[in-house]
Amino acid sequence: MMDEFASVIGELEVRAGRNGRRKLRGRFPYKSLAVLSDGGKLGKPQKERFMPGAFTHSINSADQDIHLLVGHSFDAPLASKNTGTLSFNDTAEALNFDAEITPQIADTSYGADILKQIDSGLSVGISPGFRIPPPRAVAKAETFADEGYDPARGMHNARIRTILQAILFELSVVTRPAYKEAAIVVDPEDMTDEEKIAAGWTLNAAGILVPPPQSITTRSAILRYR
Repeated sequence: MMDEFASVIGELEVRAGRNGRRKLRGRFPYKSLAVLSDGGKLGKPQKERFMPGAFTHSINSADQDIHLLVGHSFDAPLASKNTGTLSFNDTAEALNFDAEITPQIADTSYGADILKQIDSGLSVGISPGFRIPPPRAVAKAETFADEGYDPARGMHNARIRTILQAILFELSVVTRPAYKEAAIVVDPEDMTDEEKIAAGWTLNAAGILVPPPQSITTRSAILRYR
């Protein structure tokens, strides 16, 4: 079976440490509906959501690795579970994760590029790459239902896929997620003046470094979303 990719939105917080390592904190929400297709003129809309605990087996498995990637490319890895640079905190609301980007990865062309895109607020989504386990392993890993018809509530008989169990292979930083509620926050804690300037901070008339406007906007967006 081919890998599947979900475009449900997530969140990322970004920190720059003095030891040269970058720290990412992400969140992939459960029960949130992602619109995979509007159905076009003749088709049926498709929506998808993950239920709490959908990734439990993969997270707890000692043998299975999980990677943090750029755009679902295993040629652009940022962190991984088996190297100890990617850890998880699974809750009823979301799959939360922390990733540590080592200086070696941050110095690669793709690592430097994605960190700049995150800092600038251009790459704002989290998307998982997964597979549905076979029936012999999990009898009921997914369900399908019609959402009903109520145009005033945005319901147009979409086919809703609910994923109860999935094999998680990777999480990716993506540029175009399904929902607009996501945001990326640059946390100034532990940042040097050089790192702040590189992230777009500027000196005001009093000689004090102030963050770029998008930093304030995206921080507010995350606080509202939470």
